[in-house]
Amino acid sequence: MDDVKVNVLRLDHRRVRDARITTHVCLTSRAFGADKVILSGDEDKKIMGGVRDVVKRWGGDFEVDYRKNWENLLDEWKNSGGEIVHLTMYGEPVQDITKKIRESPKDKLVVVGGSRVPTKVYHEADWNVSVTTQPHSEVAALAIFLHTLFEGKEYDKDFEGGKLEVVPTAHGKRVLTHEENTE
Repeated sequence: MDDVKVNVLRLDHRRVRDARITTHVCLTSRAFGADKVILSGDEDKKIMGGVRDVVKRWGGDFEVDYRKNWENLLDEWKNSGGEIVHLTMYGEPVQDITKKIRESPKDKLVVVGGSRVPTKVYHEADWNVSVTTQPHSEVAALAIFLHTLFEGKEYDKDFEGGKLEVVPTAHGKRVLTHEENTE
């Protein structure tokens, strides 16, 4: 999986209703090893700026972008040789299918829905993957899928270049502040 790009497409972002959930999709994608999130729906420069600020302060090379037309993105992704993974409660169980997804050397576009996922996404996906067959959060499904895809290696991911770093402790909070490299 080292050479495979994993991008996340957040469908149907609604600026007024979805700011918190979309922010969590972005933060979860970053923390759990994805390379990029692409937002569709309403363009939301505030969320995108906030995510970029997190990357600046906490490190790594994670990206966030906006595409008005997600349908073109699906077509472009497949035409460039990538595969589409759609997270849905109606798909194949994550515990049964993720090994097969991981073994494929192709870049992955992980699609997480918004209010209502169009049928085209189900048809275009190489894999429709369920994290349980019960209603729950797309953020939870994304975290579990990425954790399973990366086999827990995201726990050891190094976020280079950050100004802030948490030092794990049993009690209290310990955060290191790194000075910017001025060389």
